[in-house]
Amino acid sequence: MDYREALNHLERLINYEVQPRAGAVKGLSLDRMGQVMAFLDDPQHAFAAVHITGTNGKGSTARMVESLLGAMGLRVGLYTSPHLATPCERIRVGAAEVDQATFGRAVGDIARLVEAAQLEPLSWFETVTAAALAHFANEAVEAAVVEVGMLGRFDATNVVDGQVAVITNVGRDHTDGAPGWWRRVAQEKAGIVKAGSSVVLGESTAELAEMVAAQLPASIVTPALSGNEVALGGRLLRVETPRATHSDVFVGLHGAHQGHNAASAVCAVEEFFDAPLSSEVLAEALTSVEAPGRLEVVHRGPLILLDAAHNPPGAQALARSLEEDFGGLNRRFLVFGIQDGRDPAEVLEALGAAGFDLLVTTTAPTPRGVAADVLRDTAVSLGARADAVADVATALDFVIDQADDEDLIVVAGSVTVLEVAREFAAEL
Repeated sequence: MDYREALNHLERLINYEVQPRAGAVKGLSLDRMGQVMAFLDDPQHAFAAVHITGTNGKGSTARMVESLLGAMGLRVGLYTSPHLATPCERIRVGAAEVDQATFGRAVGDIARLVEAAQLEPLSWFETVTAAALAHFANEAVEAAVVEVGMLGRFDATNVVDGQVAVITNVGRDHTDGAPGWWRRVAQEKAGIVKAGSSVVLGESTAELAEMVAAQLPASIVTPALSGNEVALGGRLLRVETPRATHSDVFVGLHGAHQGHNAASAVCAVEEFFDAPLSSEVLAEALTSVEAPGRLEVVHRGPLILLDAAHNPPGAQALARSLEEDFGGLNRRFLVFGIQDGRDPAEVLEALGAAGFDLLVTTTAPTPRGVAADVLRDTAVSLGARADAVADVATALDFVIDQADDEDLIVVAGSVTVLEVAREFAAEL
């Protein structure tokens, strides 16, 4: 397949419904992925892996682990989600995303295999996951950093046997919030842990550690962050792991939460190598690490930040970061659009909607996008000064016209909103 054919094939898979199967929990199963991996001679076993899950922070942590492993001289694959502009962003080798031709071939190989072997059709995410793992094996990567798509136990990525597993935190995203939700979510995330592996817990509680221990890992470790200060262009950290204490660690990302993600990444890579990391490796890997869509600066004068805060914990982290890292700017504007499946009032309240000089709601360009006027009414009910502009680019134009060079514009919510905002900022 070429790239366009691959996108068309994936589009046809979006509405594929997973049917309940005998012995599966609520219809969830790794059977399809297991069958495809077996036909491919189990490419997921051709490399060592760091497997990362968590409600928030797993994407940034994955990027930092990728960078640290690369600084140690390994050829590294990264599989992450979601993407901002194209699905090619999800698959990286040697810190470079695959090109369109390579992505098309990889997806085409999986599609032909499924058809020829008369296997049950895969979902969109299963197809791209299988393509990524097969590509990593074909490219002879020495290590792969694999980010879970959702939860963990029955996520398509869980065909990987992670030498190291990371659980960044446990939050309420992708659940109805009914009593007992935390334990149910934690159990699903603990499901990525394989017997004999090392586990890094970014969020440590006795209950989570007990669930993880039930999976029989070789070790469970938690880093400590005894220093996490604002620095020019990022954070300055003091990270304590079971293997070393690292002082004056600079991370070129904004937000106190990125300090915690960095601590988990450092700890994970030390567990991977069974040795402490040097200050030279930390400096090389973390100074220039990038996390697209996570407090990402895309323009200055006015300062425009993109952040994929779409649930209450992510929104709270963004709000804290704006106060601590960007509190010296003049007026603050927020452009916000979100998909359904979450409570907009909870997210907007966590963002501190009433604290912005102007909040412009917009409709995320996806069939699941919540209407801009619905979001505006929600924001007004929380005490915010808000306007609704359905089209994302028009909403950004509306805000730019009112902003001065010393102002701050935050674009938050769905990655589909951020995609438009990045293209818009590139034309300024």
